[in-house]
Amino acid sequence: MPNIKQQKKRVRIAGEERLENLRYRSTIKTLAKRLAATAEAGDADATDAEHRALVKLIDRAVTRGALHRNAGARKKSQAARVASGTGD
Repeated sequence: MPNIKQQKKRVRIAGEERLENLRYRSTIKTLAKRLAATAEAGDADATDAEHRALVKLIDRAVTRGALHRNAGARKKSQAARVASGTGD
């Protein structure tokens, strides 16, 4: 347990950042599932919109440091495969 004021602040801020990173990762998973559902339904316009939203969020998560850039690239590649209808 930190005794110094600055250490207490760092612990608090680290916890807030951890939750923000968790929100990014969770939302990415949710949008990926939503993309898969719309791609399976066959609605091209909705699939395109879901894909753009997912890629935008992945890029933001990578920029913020919530996701490693290689993991972000992998997720974007998987999303593109799903959106095009060639992947699972």
